[in-house]
Amino acid sequence: MSRPPAGPARPEPVQVVKERRDRALAALVGGVPFIGFLGIRFDRRGDELTALLPYEDRLIGNPTLPALHGGVTAAFLEVTAIVELAWTQLWDETETGRPAAQPGVLPPRLPKTIDFTVDYLRTGLPRDAYARARVNRSGRRYASVHVEAWQDNRARLFAQATGHFLLPARDG
Repeated sequence: MSRPPAGPARPEPVQVVKERRDRALAALVGGVPFIGFLGIRFDRRGDELTALLPYEDRLIGNPTLPALHGGVTAAFLEVTAIVELAWTQLWDETETGRPAAQPGVLPPRLPKTIDFTVDYLRTGLPRDAYARARVNRSGRRYASVHVEAWQDNRARLFAQATGHFLLPARDG
């Protein structure tokens, strides 16, 4: 008895894809304790990530102004760049459901910072901050990323940065 020819594969339900993406991002972010220490969270909309640094009094560097600590700002931008770069590399694996996106598998190795230059454009105010990174170039071993941070108005950046990263060797 012959079987009828197989038709096109049915797409996965949206909820299954969404859960797989969320698990992959949680594994990526959860693998870096410093992200949790600073309280940074990531909002994922499709393949786009927005980082959120919720305001806390302990993040203030100059209580007279008050202003966010410059080191906190730089760390927020660098973490955003690294997570965006790793997420970009992880995206294809997540979409195919390969092992990197599965529960119980170690999170992927993260890119290593070669250099990172921060431009402090204005005072970081005592409120939530947001950031988005854009991968300018990504090759086999090297990547360049630009990051912008704002608070109340996306058009009024309080800091931006450019970083160069050494990418981890890909398996296989």
